[in-house]
Amino acid sequence: MNKDDNNQHEVQHAIVSQSRRISKIWLIPLLALSIGVWMVYHQWANQGPLITIEFVSATGIEADKTKIRTKDVQVGVVKKVALKADMSGVLVTARIEPSAAHLLKSNSSFWLVRPRVSLSGVSGLSTLLSGPYITLEPSQDDNVNESVEPITSYVALENPPVTPAGTPGLQITLNSNAEFAFKEGDPIVYKGLKVGEFEDIYFNVEERVVYYNAFIEAPYHKLITENTKFWNTSGVRFELAANGIEVQTGSLETMLTNGVTFGIPQGMPAGDVITKRAYFDIYRDYDTAVNERYKLGVNFIILIKDTIRGLTVGAPVEYRGLEIGKVLEINLPGVANEEFLDEGYAIPILITIQPSRVQQPDNRQGAVFVKSQILRWVDQGLRASLKIGNIITGGLYVDLQHYEDLDQHTPQTFLGYNVIPTTSGEFAQITQKVSDVLDNINTIPFAELSTRASTLLATLNQTGQSIEQTAGSLNQVLRDVTDQSTSDHLNDTLISLDGLLKDYSQGSDSNDELISTMQKFQLTLDQLAPLLQQLNQTPNSLIFADGTQPVIEPRAKNTGNKDGNNE
Repeated sequence: MNKDDNNQHEVQHAIVSQSRRISKIWLIPLLALSIGVWMVYHQWANQGPLITIEFVSATGIEADKTKIRTKDVQVGVVKKVALKADMSGVLVTARIEPSAAHLLKSNSSFWLVRPRVSLSGVSGLSTLLSGPYITLEPSQDDNVNESVEPITSYVALENPPVTPAGTPGLQITLNSNAEFAFKEGDPIVYKGLKVGEFEDIYFNVEERVVYYNAFIEAPYHKLITENTKFWNTSGVRFELAANGIEVQTGSLETMLTNGVTFGIPQGMPAGDVITKRAYFDIYRDYDTAVNERYKLGVNFIILIKDTIRGLTVGAPVEYRGLEIGKVLEINLPGVANEEFLDEGYAIPILITIQPSRVQQPDNRQGAVFVKSQILRWVDQGLRASLKIGNIITGGLYVDLQHYEDLDQHTPQTFLGYNVIPTTSGEFAQITQKVSDVLDNINTIPFAELSTRASTLLATLNQTGQSIEQTAGSLNQVLRDVTDQSTSDHLNDTLISLDGLLKDYSQGSDSNDELISTMQKFQLTLDQLAPLLQQLNQTPNSLIFADGTQPVIEPRAKNTGNKDGNNE
């Protein structure tokens, strides 16, 4: 082997090292992966919060379709709908846009918007085409203390709030323990104008009082003062009271549904305007609301031995026709049970006399003055009685009057209350008079009077029969007298006629004279016969001297002779 072969052999066994350089083609997928990771991170880092909303049912709610809106702007979308574990509702999971995350406050409200028809109107008609959506109503209360952690769980409202958030006006709370009730959307009316509505209802089980949150719209909220009174104006009310029959109605809307109105009772100052939520009572009617301004009253007891039928709680107490108080309670409890069955048991009636009704201050000083004045009047003859306020309804009221010639009475107490003595009322007096009349009627001997009346009737019957017989005899006598007179008159007439006929009979002087007269009349006619015949033949014989002259007749003019000579 030569050197050339050796060199060639050395070249064939040269050491080759592997290259570690990365190809540039791999930069494209790495760049795409980086962009994808960055996009995922950006999407995750900048996505809005995920919240859970509890609904009663999921009617119309669909994942990835149902939107969440506020003021008709989309701020989120539903991601998931699931049932609650206890089957009491559904849980809706929704994603809120980051720009709307600040709207998620503790007092924010959610509700489902869908078509609704109620007495307040029709709403949600736009969802007939677009489908239901969820409304987010942020809290308008800036004083709410928000926690550091975001609120992610809410309970949706079953119905949308009556008053939109941000509406200017005043929120108030009304309460009532009466039997009448109101519902969401019922109107609050002032002088016939609708100025507000009931928003929601809460019943306090422990207090057994219904509370109503209501809203008064601006500018009518300035009418609400510390002395404002609210009362019921629902439907049509018929009331039978001591004063008669009263009919009360509100507006057409309150007649069909329910409603309240408000105002300041006459004679009361307006007071300060309410600027924040306040509590007011709802009274049964206007009179009850007005009477509530009389805060203080002096209570007395009257003991009634007459019937109290027609007397009701709230009936007026009057002094000489002026209302000064009212009846608080009838048959006041606290009397021993055995006394209730006593024959002379007097029913205790609790009344109150209000100082402000008698031109006295509505405070303790006025109450002390009224009490001392009433007790002094009692010593001077002040008495209480029940009188009829209305004949149709039979309602009674308590009347206080001064009576003379009464025994002086020292005021006594009953169950801790001062007693005002009583006198018989009108009804008792009428009853007593009727009773006296009935007693007098009962003392009349009806049996003896009946016997005497029967005897008298028998006597009258006999007398009547005697009179009837006498009348028959008299009629017979009159009949006989009448018949005899008629017969005599007829006989006289016939005798006269017979004498007349005898005077003109044949052979009598009258008959001869009549015949002679007739003969002379016949002779006269015979002598006149020639004259009548001549007149019949020659009517002009009485005018001319000789009736034998020929009759001259005039001739017509001869027109045939030319010389005019007449023949």
